[in-house]
Amino acid sequence: MTMIPTVKLLIDGEFVESTTSEWRDVIDPATQTVLARVPMCSAEEVGRAVAAARAAFPAWRNTAISERARVFLRLQALIREHMEDLASTLTREQGKTLADARGDVFRGLEVVEHAAAVGTLQMGEFAENVAGGVDTYAIRQPLGVCAGITPFNFPAMIPLWMFPMACVLGNTFVLKPSEQDPLTPMKLAELAQRAGLPPGVLNVVHGGPEAVNAICDHPDIKAISFVGSVHVGTHVWQRGTQNGKRVQAMLGAKNHAVFLPDAQREQSLNALVGAAFGAAGQRCMALTVAVLVGQAREWVPEIVARAKTLRVNAGHEAEADIGPLITPHAKQRVQQLIERGVAEGARLELDGRNYQVPGYERGNFVGPTIFSGVKPEMNIYREEIFGPVLCLVEVDTLDQAIAFINANPYGNGTAIFTQSGAAARKFQNEVDVGQVGINVPIPVPVPFFSFTGSRGSRLGDLGPYGKEVVRFYTHTKTVTARWFDDAVTSGQVNTTISLR
Repeated sequence: MTMIPTVKLLIDGEFVESTTSEWRDVIDPATQTVLARVPMCSAEEVGRAVAAARAAFPAWRNTAISERARVFLRLQALIREHMEDLASTLTREQGKTLADARGDVFRGLEVVEHAAAVGTLQMGEFAENVAGGVDTYAIRQPLGVCAGITPFNFPAMIPLWMFPMACVLGNTFVLKPSEQDPLTPMKLAELAQRAGLPPGVLNVVHGGPEAVNAICDHPDIKAISFVGSVHVGTHVWQRGTQNGKRVQAMLGAKNHAVFLPDAQREQSLNALVGAAFGAAGQRCMALTVAVLVGQAREWVPEIVARAKTLRVNAGHEAEADIGPLITPHAKQRVQQLIERGVAEGARLELDGRNYQVPGYERGNFVGPTIFSGVKPEMNIYREEIFGPVLCLVEVDTLDQAIAFINANPYGNGTAIFTQSGAAARKFQNEVDVGQVGINVPIPVPVPFFSFTGSRGSRLGDLGPYGKEVVRFYTHTKTVTARWFDDAVTSGQVNTTISLR
């Protein structure tokens, strides 16, 4: 009888077994094979992780910036060395193709590299002689214990958005990855320990609502970073901020791509199909709505033809373009939304329901699906589908396209495809969305710029990386100083200085 491995906790530098009585299975989405069992941690176990992080904080915050940075130089080298193992593990537990899995790891790796260059990012400000003999300077200091709650769709990238930047700035960290695919985050935690993070600087717990609430409620946690659904993110935001914590919550999306008739046709159509169906649509930056302006509405048959060429298979199969969805429930939900779209009058140009992959009959597969004639009141437009479903909308002008996007409750990412600089400039100026691509389909910024988002896609005013995250994970202390030298001031009358 094969023993199913258990996912450990990382507390105070040790990988330990949970004592909880509640466990869940980690399942391969392509085969339904149980890969491991993950614990649903209690508030007591979360408290142990927080206590370890709190105990480690004084020494870690006083560690030289250059020494902290060198830990992350070593971590990025270890991630590169173990790239294929990380990607393989990620594919098995999450389902995305190996190419997507490598991209998942690589985009996180870029943030680790950014963390290794933290020195200039942590610099403060200085002003000399703000009054007679008085200098004022501001310094950035770490907050203390911070926490991260991450989603299933990017089990490498998003944890690497969080703990490297928090820790390199002098904080300690408690990570709660998704219980659906915790194996990849645990491998990253192992590499972080090998890179030289001292015990207690990074801790990992697992679980569901009890663990999340324990993080929101614990008085020693100063800040929480969250990426995930609107429902859970709103709960974390409200409960965390009510308990006096800083919270940044990146939430849902309904991303639009605008196609003007002058766009470079071949490049634009290829970009749309890749951005709509890559990662099986399970990413918050997926382009799920194409807004076809004017004569671009004639492109519908070509969009459908390109989507039909995509190969659906288990993620580790070499020819796979689209892997399975994360769970049977996710598959059922997507198929129900497709049925709703048909019932509400959208034209089903390509139907991906009941997709069968030979050899993987139990997999959670949905093929590429395309609707045209989509209206704003339809559920397939209003809801974040999180599956390989593309909605096509037709308008007459760029102004109508911009108004259509701005009327949507979400503002995560968008793109325009055009060869007109004037149209692109108008679009980037008037659209109310955080990330804008110009002939770039998924405009996730590189780490030295900030990941933003607007309206219903974000709670909090600071993003998860770039310059904004330095502000999020530090507080500013302003010092006003005056020094006296008896030899210089001897015989002089000291006067009281007022800065008002």
